[in-house]
Amino acid sequence: MSTQRARNLRSNMTDAERALWQRIRRRQVEGRKFRRQFPLGNYIVDFICLEAGLVIEVDGGQHLERAYDVRRTAWLEAQGFKVIRFWNNEVLKEMNAVLEAIRMELAPPP
Repeated sequence: MSTQRARNLRSNMTDAERALWQRIRRRQVEGRKFRRQFPLGNYIVDFICLEAGLVIEVDGGQHLERAYDVRRTAWLEAQGFKVIRFWNNEVLKEMNAVLEAIRMELAPPP
């Protein structure tokens, strides 16, 4: 994927993506660095924490066609990434629950 396309996506984030970015940027969650609209292989992921190998996807109605997302997630997992997904409305209406789910993924195993 082109770097230019990733830049365009960064400039045109959805309201949910923008809201989540404001809460995870600048190492606000567990001191981890996140990047947004990050090119990875043939894909651009919404958010990624490279050090934790965690990809966060924020999905809207366009993701009701699941076959593409299934292939994409399988590829990302084959590269060693853990993928978690949230719907736009979850991010906008249940931000604390979303952030807690992200924290749980970043926490070291017991």
